Amino acid sequence: MANENKRNLQYFEGKSMKGLFDILNQWQIENEKRFLSINIQETSGLFCCIALTNPAEVMITSEDGKQHAQVDTQGRLFVHL
Repeated sequence: MANENKRNLQYFEGKSMKGLFDILNQWQIENEKRFLSINIQETSGLFCCIALTNPAEVMITSEDGKQHAQVDTQGRLFVHL
């Protein structure tokens, strides 16, 4: 996968709420990613944001992590044993 997103924690800050919005919006446009959650706080006169992005991959595994579920070309879920 060429555009892996293994790290999904992001930090942003802006001088105003509008400025922070513009930064977040531009980041989404450039990175073509969605935010899973956002927390905005005012700190030292800045609007600061910690955001989680949706991971690019979700892997379903067995409890021991040795077996991985996959989806075939028809959209059926199966597990390699």
